[in-house]
Amino acid sequence: MPIDIDEKNLKHGVLGLVVALVEIIKDALKLQALKRMEGGSLTEEEIDRLGEALMDLDTAIEEMKTEQGITESVKSVRDGLDNIVDELLDKMMGGPMSEGQDPKLNDSLLNADSELGTRKIKKQQNDHE
Repeated sequence: MPIDIDEKNLKHGVLGLVVALVEIIKDALKLQALKRMEGGSLTEEEIDRLGEALMDLDTAIEEMKTEQGITESVKSVRDGLDNIVDELLDKMMGGPMSEGQDPKLNDSLLNADSELGTRKIKKQQNDHE
């Protein structure tokens, strides 16, 4: 009996998985950038370049999700991966995480977005002066 595969759903699923993995890597890069900024191991120029590159990556990812109609697919993959990680952490740590997310991680990502975004805005303002 042949398997009936919906090519459009398959494409969206695979593309959603790839973009979700890129988003996860991007989040890890943001956290690493924030740690390096706080540790003082980056020059102002490096911070500006890194911030601009990460913000451009954010924009490109959002545009791709919109153009390809995969926003929900990516969200579904991310939610599924978050649940798997939470279950593994629960087993390792011996208890459930509150709301399925580590609030420190969320705060760190928000801080990284905020800090890098602020630097990009300041750079753009300086470039226009």
